[in-house]
Amino acid sequence: MSCCNLRGGRHYSIISIVLLWLAFVSPLKCLAKRHDLELDLPISSYKPHSKTFNVFLYGATGDGTTDDSKAFKAAWKAACLVPRATVEIPSGFTFLTKPITLEGPCMPQLILQIDGTLVAPPAVATSRRLQWINIKWLHDFTLQGSGTADGQGFALWNVSEIHHIEKETRDDSSVRPTILRFYKCYNVTIYGIQIINSPQCHLKFDNSIGIRVRNISISSPKDSPNTDGIHLQNTYDVEVKHSDIGCGDDCVSIQTGCSNVHIHHIRCSPGHGISVGGLGRGNSLACVSNISVENILVQNALSGVRIKTWQGGIGSVKNLSFSNVRVDHVDTPIVIDQYYCNKKWCRNKTDAVAISEVMYRGISGTYSFEPVHIACSDSMPCTGVALEDIKLSPVNETEDRREAFCWNSYGESQGLLQPSSVGCLERTTKMIKALTKSHNDSCY
Repeated sequence: MSCCNLRGGRHYSIISIVLLWLAFVSPLKCLAKRHDLELDLPISSYKPHSKTFNVFLYGATGDGTTDDSKAFKAAWKAACLVPRATVEIPSGFTFLTKPITLEGPCMPQLILQIDGTLVAPPAVATSRRLQWINIKWLHDFTLQGSGTADGQGFALWNVSEIHHIEKETRDDSSVRPTILRFYKCYNVTIYGIQIINSPQCHLKFDNSIGIRVRNISISSPKDSPNTDGIHLQNTYDVEVKHSDIGCGDDCVSIQTGCSNVHIHHIRCSPGHGISVGGLGRGNSLACVSNISVENILVQNALSGVRIKTWQGGIGSVKNLSFSNVRVDHVDTPIVIDQYYCNKKWCRNKTDAVAISEVMYRGISGTYSFEPVHIACSDSMPCTGVALEDIKLSPVNETEDRREAFCWNSYGESQGLLQPSSVGCLERTTKMIKALTKSHNDSCY
């Protein structure tokens, strides 16, 4: 009878080897099948004690049409228990996934490596879900890779369909899903990925601390409504850098509860620029402080750098700095608007979010409508506003040009001011100082 010579010089018959197979390997495959695991992979893909959890090992197909949500959840659940683990979404494949929540707490230094393409089912765009991929309760987490997350928001970019949906739901755009949302996460790093075609926000951080975003790309058409690039709320200690953002709304939106935010070396095109607000909607409390925006390029946008608040709000916006901002074909490069209203008509109210200590330095480039628009509340003037070295030129020199507009805004203009109307701030008086000093700042 034929036999095999194995290590140690012992001889085993073919029958013995078959018996060993039946005794050990076959039950393992049955167990895997029972738990919906896929083991029909090359032996080389199995790595004992590996810290890499490839979604194919958990049943993903990567064909772009089969739902891979269960495989993603299974890979995440396994990796969550292992320190320094990586959930791997390999390149060269397209993975369709329904709305999914990836939650902690997990062991520290977990990595989600996206090198392939994730696509949302088209129906997600018109659903009432708040997010497509929801990541929450993590610390020391990294999302990285060369892949793409595609929200397929095309269905909601038809304006008539948007109005129909809002009428049917009796709600506004907030019912449309964000592609990627982080909630109550700490020490998060995101880099390298591309996020495209969101039904609403592309990347949102809510109630989080210690966020680092770098070298990412965000893209949706200029006419895609309410598609903020990066949306921050109740989040602090944030850095966004070396990224390219183009969308149909604010490239970066900074909402209430944000502090210690540093945005630099990014390109915003197209979009509505970098915006703080809208704040104070529905007479609400708004608190924003210590925001720095520098060394950025804004092109083909509604605004360059903007602060917008609703009438009737309370709270404060203070210690903001916008410097070395280059604008190209931007409607209005510098904006403070305390009469913000996205409806046909809004009721006049006396309360206002107080705005103070805002620096604009080294803002240059071309505008197509108005160089500066600073419209502060009648009841609560803006104070400590600084305009320094502003050099703005109209895109078309032959057209009638609006001059810079300032209302109830106090501070100092200095250095190069072009056009000369940019020097429209009023000098702060003792009466104004007394008025603002008496203001009860509910944020602190």
